[in-house]
Amino acid sequence: MGRAEERRARQRGGRRAAPRRSTVTPATGVGDGGGTGGAAGGRAAARRAAARPAKARKSGIRRLFTWKKILGTFLGVCLLGIGAFVVLYMLVDIPKGNAAAERQSNVYKYSDGTILARDGEINRESVSLDKVPKDVQHTFVAAENKSFYHDSGVDLRGTARGLLNTLTGKGTQGGSTITQQYVKNYYLTQDQTVTRKLKELVISLKVDQRESKDEILAGYINTSYYGRGAYGIQAAAQAYYRVDAQHLTVEQGAYLAALLQAPSQYDWAVAGPNGKRLVQARWNYVLDNMVKQHWLDAGKRQAMKFPVPKEPKGAPGREGQKGYLIELANKQLEQQLMKEQGITQSQAEAAVVDRGWTITLNIDRKKQAALEDSVKKQLTSKLDPKKRKVDADVQAGAVSVDPKTGRIVALYGGQDYFKHYISNATRRDFQPASTFKPVILAAAMDEGAKTQDGLPIDANTIYDGTSERPVVDHGAKVGFAPPNEDDVSYGNITVQSAMNKSVNSVFAQMGVDVGMEKVMATAKKLGMDTEGMQAVPAQTLGSMGASPLEMAGIYATLDNHGKKVTPGIIAAAENRTRKVSVTDPIGDQVISREAADTVTSVLTGVVDDGTARTSVADNPLRDGQQVAGKTGTSDNNWSAWFTGYTPSLVTSVGLFGENPKTSKHTSMTGATGLLPGSGRINGGGYPAQIWAGYTFGVMGDTSKFDLDTTQGAAKQMPSRTPSMTQSPSHSPSMSPSHSPTQPSHSASQPPPSHSATQSPSHSPSMSPSHSPTAPDPSTSTSTDNPLDPNDQQHLHDRMPGQ
Repeated sequence: MGRAEERRARQRGGRRAAPRRSTVTPATGVGDGGGTGGAAGGRAAARRAAARPAKARKSGIRRLFTWKKILGTFLGVCLLGIGAFVVLYMLVDIPKGNAAAERQSNVYKYSDGTILARDGEINRESVSLDKVPKDVQHTFVAAENKSFYHDSGVDLRGTARGLLNTLTGKGTQGGSTITQQYVKNYYLTQDQTVTRKLKELVISLKVDQRESKDEILAGYINTSYYGRGAYGIQAAAQAYYRVDAQHLTVEQGAYLAALLQAPSQYDWAVAGPNGKRLVQARWNYVLDNMVKQHWLDAGKRQAMKFPVPKEPKGAPGREGQKGYLIELANKQLEQQLMKEQGITQSQAEAAVVDRGWTITLNIDRKKQAALEDSVKKQLTSKLDPKKRKVDADVQAGAVSVDPKTGRIVALYGGQDYFKHYISNATRRDFQPASTFKPVILAAAMDEGAKTQDGLPIDANTIYDGTSERPVVDHGAKVGFAPPNEDDVSYGNITVQSAMNKSVNSVFAQMGVDVGMEKVMATAKKLGMDTEGMQAVPAQTLGSMGASPLEMAGIYATLDNHGKKVTPGIIAAAENRTRKVSVTDPIGDQVISREAADTVTSVLTGVVDDGTARTSVADNPLRDGQQVAGKTGTSDNNWSAWFTGYTPSLVTSVGLFGENPKTSKHTSMTGATGLLPGSGRINGGGYPAQIWAGYTFGVMGDTSKFDLDTTQGAAKQMPSRTPSMTQSPSHSPSMSPSHSPTQPSHSASQPPPSHSATQSPSHSPSMSPSHSPTAPDPSTSTSTDNPLDPNDQQHLHDRMPGQ
């Protein structure tokens, strides 16, 4: 189109746009509208056309996910959520309070279905807030919800976290205000569901609008569970301090407020070392928060001391052994609920106590009666506190377990739950002493450990049994040289004989040979709670704390060929809303069968030719029954043990010296007045007699161990010849197989008249070497710490053994 045509088109108002004029390249004189230029332009146009579909597709994706649509979708979801909450808010009203109505008696049954106890007399007394000192009121706010007086009654962030955890199966822990906890206690249930959480949120908002903060706080402290069967602050004040709520001090109120986080764990009367540490930390947290909130003067706070609660009183219906059985059943049910639902301990306790549970125990009525009868015949009938003051200090505890099923078939917690609230069957504050030695041997066998000379450790390995022989690690002394029982030296002695005679010096060296970290790891695998325990040589003496329940579980695992046994008292548990799936007490293989069976074989020697021979092996009721076991007697005769087993029954019996007024550990020496010499109670005495009277009385046909091992007393294997690689001129800090130096005896320390003969293995006996001169006490550092490997003088004074 020429210029004249363009001009005419514009004049006519034509709509067709004039074509682009070709550009003439000066060098060539060729324009892009035709010729070569036109061809190039066509190709460019083709390329642009080919690119258009991809560009169109990309634009479509962008149009689908524009920021406007994303924002619109988000706002839509938010509006839907708000709308749903508004509907929920309108539909859910504050229900009638049900705190008292929800309380129903728990029923406990023996394994045969007969009733053991019906537990559920509710200890509750509500008081008005004006009967609670203002400072005590503040302790609860400081503990649970510092913003209580000015918040809206809910913690949205915490509630959202709790809902998310519930939906994702990570538990239900989330923040809760005092108002929310009061609503849960009084208006709802302890069920951990999304529905209940949403209802709690709505009702809490409404309660905060309709009730004053004082009314809510009064409801909260009057409906909360404090442990010891006490609901509400008035019942708690009486249960823990024997005072009315109006007479509580700030220190006492802070303790009660701290209790709500974990009532049974924080109860001072039954708390272990960790529980006491935690509740003291919680108590300090409460008081420090009060200072920050200006509710307590900082100077007064610094002067406050922890208010130790009074000893508890037994609840009605828990007389005799019933209370001990109920307490353990409740505890294991709480642990099961915590595992299943991810709830806290305080939530679990609230879900168990007085909630209408029917709990069937694994306790066998006949075995339970037999255990109680044996304790009475063999021990308590011989105690007379009127004649001997020490007789009042002796406490007995026992647990009996079926090693094939893990069921607790009998338990003895003390003379009477009303007289002694703490269960001696589950307490962990006394040393297991030499009953720990089998754990050391199990670790050696399972790890394939070797002596300092590189010899494999087994039942026939020979060690130096000299009393107070310094323990060495690759030639260097480790600062630990424990005495043997009565400071007797045995010279070269096999592991089998050392177990029979409970030779401390042998197992102290063995623990270092194996590695104390591995020993404590094996203890944990077998069932001991090793949290906070140091992996030091002093632990070879059994200087940690342990309960008859723990020791029964460890030995049951050995009896069960190394397959883990976690003793369980609950067979079944259900109430009107749920049925609990009880965890199988039998777990995985934790040590090899050969290692476990070798230990069992060795422990038959303790019974047949060792410290338990008189009470167990020679017992007329034995009737050929094969038995394995170990005795133990701890520091200053504070505890004495026998844990033994047959192929079908494991029972751990412990006697503990405890001052009935102060609860402090004390010696049992002289109790009953029937023992010769000093009257020391050893594990091979009353504990083994109780064990034998019970076990041989309930056993049916005699049975033999099915052992996958070629070692130990049960297999009668010959001993390995000792290695003599060091000359006697070397110092006593030599490896286990070496012969110690033999200084002459002093008049005050004659040589032992007996030889360290091998137990039923029929191996050649070996004469004991003489005891080296005792170290100068003035060079020892006494720390009175059983975990301190350098505490030689303290260890020498205690002389643990058997």
